Amino acid sequence: MDDDLADLARRVGQACRLTGTFTLRSGQVSTTYFDKYLFEADPSLLGAVAKAAVRLIPPETEVLAGLELGGVPVATALSLETGLPVAFVRKEAKTYGTAKLAEGAGIEGRRVLIVEDIVTTGGQVVLSATDLVERGADLVAALCVIDRSAGNHELAGAGLTLISLFTAEDLG
Repeated sequence: MDDDLADLARRVGQACRLTGTFTLRSGQVSTTYFDKYLFEADPSLLGAVAKAAVRLIPPETEVLAGLELGGVPVATALSLETGLPVAFVRKEAKTYGTAKLAEGAGIEGRRVLIVEDIVTTGGQVVLSATDLVERGADLVAALCVIDRSAGNHELAGAGLTLISLFTAEDLG
């Protein structure tokens, strides 16, 4: 990791790493929690994360798919850096109005990169990936800011590659 990226990892870790006892979405209990909203709500930090993550976007990507809720600001920041359009992906399609699962950019027949903030088991990424494919998306991979899985996630079993900017260890 180069010095600039290591400095960014330190800044992200300082902003969002909490210690205590936390139950994660997966049901796992952890003594470390990364409160992603603390780096996503800081415009200079989110901007720096997006600038650093741009290099990780596969070149064939046509649409960034930000997962509700934490993936949305990251995907939006990446869109501002790259000019790629964004689809905002709900955990389930709404039952009113347009009744869409993915709002914003169209995904059907397009090469889509899933964008998430933090991956522990990847369970929500896998669920959303299935929903996107059912709606015609051609998935490229999944990109996250923080991979806290230590390689023990569900994405490979679902045929998805996980690309991460940082691991939990990178954040100190």
